Amino acid sequence: MDLRFSDEVRRARDAGQPIVALETSVVAQGLPYPDNLAAARACEEAVRRAGAVPAAIAVVDGVVCIGLEEPAMRRLAEGKERLLKLGSRDLAVAVATRASGGTTVSATCELAAAAGIRVFATGGIGGVHRGASEHWDISQDIAALARYPVAVVCAGAKSVLDLPKTMELLETAGVPVIGVGTDELPSFYSRGSGLKLEHRVDDVDTAARIARARFETLGQGGVLYTVPPPEETSLPRNEVELHIASTLADAERQGVRGKDVTPFLLSEMAKRTGGKTLKANLALLTNNARFAGQLAVAYARGA
Repeated sequence: MDLRFSDEVRRARDAGQPIVALETSVVAQGLPYPDNLAAARACEEAVRRAGAVPAAIAVVDGVVCIGLEEPAMRRLAEGKERLLKLGSRDLAVAVATRASGGTTVSATCELAAAAGIRVFATGGIGGVHRGASEHWDISQDIAALARYPVAVVCAGAKSVLDLPKTMELLETAGVPVIGVGTDELPSFYSRGSGLKLEHRVDDVDTAARIARARFETLGQGGVLYTVPPPEETSLPRNEVELHIASTLADAERQGVRGKDVTPFLLSEMAKRTGGKTLKANLALLTNNARFAGQLAVAYARGA
């Protein structure tokens, strides 16, 4: 695969330094400007403070970029042009047509694996949408998590999803879901979901050993580390559920479908909560990036 590495990421690769992949759909589609640019910078800084090198991944003018220079990141954030929301299935189209776009979890997993990056930080993964028995709306993220040897650090699955069915599908796909300091699946804006996890880690060295065993000893696919959002910015689960139900009803009435649901949800939820969900989203993104940086460092030193 033809990849373009930023100068910082190329130097890190040559020196054998730990690297953390970062998605860019949150910049191109997920958050409003300038909050999206601030979030991207905060995540990169959190990774650096942990001792690793950030590698934001995107497709810019048909080129797969591993690590974005400031002008390219600003292009994605400002959104003055048509930007694609890129899952794995969309990458070939973007490359062939010389388009630009932000990568979702599935595309970032695929490209990180191609670049030899083993740790990736995001906000929340995609999964089984509510009502999937009728419309079969299931994210590409699940298949990517199962296939590519990348440790994905997140705050659980996106709140809009059917969380029990998402957990069932992750199990079917053979993806281990591991709570970081918790026995319960976080639910993005909230620290809990009521869903018990089978596996838990309480230190980054153990998390690194699990990833190493999965990737290098067993030759298996990805592993999911779920980090509860910071307590000071998290929201009560019942409050979030009420807003989600109302927002999804609005989405249905307006004909919002598929990959457009998440950006619609994020925007509407921020309005309905007076900005609380936006604040929670920014905090959990940075928190996940921090742990991912620590994990990458531990993985690189062979913990």
